Order: sequence, then C-alpha cells, then structure tokens
Amino acid sequence: MPVMENGQHRDIMGIRVAALGWSQALDEFARAIDGDGPQRIFNFLNANNANLAMRNPKYRQGLSRSEVLPDGVGVDIASRAFYGTAFPANLNGTDFIPALLVHSDRPLKVALIGARPENLARAVAGFKAATPWHEFVAVSDGYFDRADSSKILADLAAVNPDITLIGLGSPAQEIWIDTHIRQGHGRVVFGVGALFDFVSGAVPRAPLFLRDLRLEWVWRLIIEPSRLWRRYIVGNPVFLFHVLRYKLFGARRQAALPV
Repeated sequence: MPVMENGQHRDIMGIRVAALGWSQALDEFARAIDGDGPQRIFNFLNANNANLAMRNPKYRQGLSRSEVLPDGVGVDIASRAFYGTAFPANLNGTDFIPALLVHSDRPLKVALIGARPENLARAVAGFKAATPWHEFVAVSDGYFDRADSSKILADLAAVNPDITLIGLGSPAQEIWIDTHIRQGHGRVVFGVGALFDFVSGAVPRAPLFLRDLRLEWVWRLIIEPSRLWRRYIVGNPVFLFHVLRYKLFGARRQAALPV
C-alpha cells in the first residue's frame, strides 16, 4: 500500500488513520491522481465504522489494506484520548469528495457504483452541475448480485476511470473493494458510504451551524430515527468504551505512527 508523503498517521484502536490538514489532503489526492504509482484506495473511519471493525475481521482487513481518512467527532475524541490533540481536519467523504473534484482542474473520468438507481442518476447530475469539466459515469446502482460481480467489474474496467466512487455502505463497500477492486478499476478509489444520497438530495444535509458544531450525527438521527437509532444511541457509548479500553490496555502511542 502506498504511504502518504505529507503528514503522519495515528493509531486509532489499531487502525492507521491519516493525520492531514485540508490542503495536505487535497495535495495528496493530486499526487495520487497525477503520479505514475500504483492504484490508491481510500476509506473513511468514524465512530460507527470503528465499532464495526472491532467485530468484523474482513472489514478490518479491508481498512488495513487501504488508506484511511478521519471522519467525524468520534475519531477526534479518540485522537485526543490517545495523542492529546484532535485530527488536523475532519475529512468526511460528504465534504471531501466534492472539494477534491473542485480542486482538480484537470478533466477527470469518474465512475460511480452504489445507491438506488434514481439517487445514483440524480447524484451524477449533481456532480456534473458542480464540476462540469469532469466526466461522470454511472457504472451500476448498489443493488447488483454481490456473489457475481464480473459484469460490474468488466463495465468498470471498460470505463477505465481516474476516480472510482463506491457507495455500498459499511462494511459491505470496504469488503467488496478489498476483494474485487484491482488495477484498471480506477487510479484512485474511494469507499463513500451515503455520499450519493446526499449529493442527489435524497438525504438532506444538516444545517451549517450543526455541521460547524460537529453535530451532524444528531441531525441524521432526527431525520432517520428508525434506521440510525442503534448506530448512535447504542453505538456512541460502545465506541467510547472501546476508546477507554484501548487507552488503558491497548498499544498506546504518545506520538503519531511514522510515515
């Protein structure tokens, strides 16, 4: 797996997470997309994903074989507990992916896999409206037969994208990426969760003041309580327990992992 030249990494409960500011992260993406190195795969870690990694070895393996970016206040809490400081930036995919597309002025070919068909189509339209100099190709919605991905992979290889965005939800997308995505399926690949639902407008973003307060999870709980109550009401205390246990008994580090 390629390593990042800018910044350092931090050990968040055994998961190596990049500690980059916004400008460093955007520069890192430019280096990944414009360089001649191997394929780069990026995923995101938030409190819920950390909980999943504690009990799902295949998911944890998928994260370990990718480059992981910090997402949300939960991993900042963990970073403060382990290192005394938060991550330099909250690089959640909902904000970071659109930002890097704006940041890249060279026309790129972007492949999308995931979401409901109607949300995927609206997400493509939303991306095109925001960054019309890029080409966006909807390869497949998220409702294909995971047991036989050969057609999806052949279609993806035919597109030969610069960037591939895969939104199948965690842990499915990280496991699918780890077991199926190879060279020719995108120079840079991101597991993007619910990004297409947000870009399509199917799921509204929290008001800016809540995002600034790092409370977007509260907004999501309010608008989707039946789906998300377990993730946040149960999951947040479980995550804090994992943080405490790792601080007391895990492989604690007082400085960031070396690059």
